[in-house]
Amino acid sequence: MSEYPAIDFLFLNEEDMVKAGVTDMHACADAMEEVLKLLDMGDFMMGGENHYSHGTKLAFPEESPFPEMPSGKGEDRRFMAMPAYIGGTFDNAGVKWYGSNMENKKKGLPRSILMFTLTDKDTGAPKAFMSANLISAYRTGATSGAGLRHLARKDSKIAGICGPGVIGRTTFEAIMDACPDIELVKIKGRSQKGIDEFMEFAKEKYPDLSVERVDSLEACVRDSDVVAFAATSGHDLSKYPKVEREWVKKGSTIACPGGVEFDKDFLVKDCTLAVDALGLYKAWASEFPYPTYGNVTMVGTKFMDMEHEGLIIDDDIKDVGKILNGKQKARESDDEIIIYSVGGMPVEDVAWATVCYEKALKEGIGTPLHLWDKPLMA
Repeated sequence: MSEYPAIDFLFLNEEDMVKAGVTDMHACADAMEEVLKLLDMGDFMMGGENHYSHGTKLAFPEESPFPEMPSGKGEDRRFMAMPAYIGGTFDNAGVKWYGSNMENKKKGLPRSILMFTLTDKDTGAPKAFMSANLISAYRTGATSGAGLRHLARKDSKIAGICGPGVIGRTTFEAIMDACPDIELVKIKGRSQKGIDEFMEFAKEKYPDLSVERVDSLEACVRDSDVVAFAATSGHDLSKYPKVEREWVKKGSTIACPGGVEFDKDFLVKDCTLAVDALGLYKAWASEFPYPTYGNVTMVGTKFMDMEHEGLIIDDDIKDVGKILNGKQKARESDDEIIIYSVGGMPVEDVAWATVCYEKALKEGIGTPLHLWDKPLMA
């Protein structure tokens, strides 16, 4: 810890983050359960009027007015800043910053390159500057897992993954943590490379698991006890995977960290609707007025559109934080079909970054960096 006014902080590259436990899915899901409890209790702060804002997006125009300014053309071309504070045992503030561009794939880079700054909650001084791609990927999967621990049937045997990319892989790990009796996982993907990489990943982590490629969305969903939709989604709803009512098995749970389409009639009459934190979707509905779904890819914003249309009310939506705090019931019957929206929040990044940072300090992981002995101007 720094002796003020001198400031020292820790730099953690991706290799350091792995040593610090960033890929420990079980521990991450435990942390996300605690985060969702704290959200329900109100011991947190994010941006926006209701303090639930996902973050601030910087997007460029499609036709750049200056030669040096990037063009906004192309898939998922944006920058994001996601600040937050989370209390409880975490008791830290921080911000995730990243740029996203699907063209990165052609350069051998991930779609988004993320960094996280963990800061002292009182002074704002940096505690750590860390590689955050794995923080973000694992907290997203783990938030699915935190919900599935309470929403999925305990005897779930078959899982379907639509979208075998990074989030598909971490969500798969979360499913295996939440539903350890899974015997078969079915994979539906757009590219052979992505499917092959997923299958290699799954076989390495779970050598006794049966992994099967399927060629249709129906085959991925039908007979599955748990389904995850984790593909990157744009803003054109007509391109979202569309799930038909007759495909969905009674008692199944569908986790949606990515975009997916369901008929509203099916959602209203046949499903239990659940979200990671209702306030997040209220914030999106305020920032992107009706129709919100499509402007925001998380299916929970479709629930907000359905509220706007008078089809449902808040009480028709389960909030996992309230379930964890004993204010709402979890799964109520073996035949219940549950649609669970996972939005992603910067409080989750702060929490998981804190856990990894504390382990790094304890085990001497990372590179100490020096900001100043004394600021030139104070």
